Amino acid sequence: TQTKTGDDERARNSPKPGALIKQKEEQDSAEESIALPSADGPAFDLTPLPATRKLIDFSNKVYVAPLTTVGNLPFRRIMKKFGADITCGEMAIGSCLLQGQNSEWALMKRHPDEDIFGVQVAAGFPDQFTRVSELLESQCTVDFVDVNMGCPLDIVCNKHAGSALMLRDKKLRESLEGMSRTLTCPFTVKMRTGWFDEKPIAHLLVPKIQSWQIDGLNAVMIHGRSRLQRYSRQANWDYIAQVSKAQSTDLPKIPVIGNGDIFSYQDYEEKVKREGVEATAMLARGALIKPWLPTEIKERRDWDISATERLEILKEFVRFGLEHWGSDQQGVNNTRRYLLEWLSFLYRYMPVGMLEEGVSQAMNARPPRNLCGRSDLETLMLSSNCQDWIKISELLLGPCPDGFRFEPKHKANAYKAAS
Repeated sequence: TQTKTGDDERARNSPKPGALIKQKEEQDSAEESIALPSADGPAFDLTPLPATRKLIDFSNKVYVAPLTTVGNLPFRRIMKKFGADITCGEMAIGSCLLQGQNSEWALMKRHPDEDIFGVQVAAGFPDQFTRVSELLESQCTVDFVDVNMGCPLDIVCNKHAGSALMLRDKKLRESLEGMSRTLTCPFTVKMRTGWFDEKPIAHLLVPKIQSWQIDGLNAVMIHGRSRLQRYSRQANWDYIAQVSKAQSTDLPKIPVIGNGDIFSYQDYEEKVKREGVEATAMLARGALIKPWLPTEIKERRDWDISATERLEILKEFVRFGLEHWGSDQQGVNNTRRYLLEWLSFLYRYMPVGMLEEGVSQAMNARPPRNLCGRSDLETLMLSSNCQDWIKISELLLGPCPDGFRFEPKHKANAYKAAS
């Protein structure tokens, strides 16, 4: 009786044959309406979704600008220890990267301490920028790529790169569009005010770049000097603000970051208070002369750092250098060379405690010749003589090889070659 009752119950709950056939026809019809392509193409939009870019927030951060030769990985590690938020590798030449030169690709290396890290590329043609971007995308881990339009060196400008690219806006646009299509990270542009002192063009070029509406362009950095001015005289921050305000109010504005002559926290605060200028401390030579500058800016103080403390910084740089370039003779030689290059900037620092109260050092100022410090070590560090820099290197790395000779790479007139 129980079995018969169960069979009757299942029979009542099971669908009738006609209902099953109708349900199957409705299902087939729905599948055909989805799967069958229309006469004009597939029913589905198979276009991949665009990759989302994580833009860098540069505001209220200390950014160590790309620094040729001296802005190496051990130096950037020092800057991170003193509070730098964003770092960028040295300028790399696009054609050299495409040729696979090891020395150029070494500039792309980042340290784990560099949590926000970018690389800078100088090239003169869109195809170079695009192909380099493809390589960076597949071979490197970077947070942004910077386009160099500021290098004033003839060897770079003669190849239509660096500052020369400012004069070729059609090539610039094609380059930025190629990078936009290729990179998944954002990119920035670093330029000067123009080619000639008396004819600045950045206030015309930046609104033009804004009108192109290129996806992924994160910011424009402006060094407040012209190409012919190089590093002489003061940077023009009023003009940097003028460039930012020249942008159209009808389009999204590109953040404009100023660069030039930030040498103290007072300099930083005075320069970025201008309307339209991002509150970013972009450091270049100031960081080379005072690597503790990020600490001063963040803590809003002048640090009267002792010669002993400065020597400890150099010891740490040597340790980082031997880790990076190796502890064999070649590694020691490389570490010594880059240490001496850095000392050619470090000697320019005049200790705060030796200045009159209320007087601050200007960026282009140099210590007077034969100035005596508050200790023998401080006096040695104030010397502009290459032989004294070599003595400091020997304190840290031992005696120099026979026949050793050093001349700073930038070859400023103030330097006398050591032999």
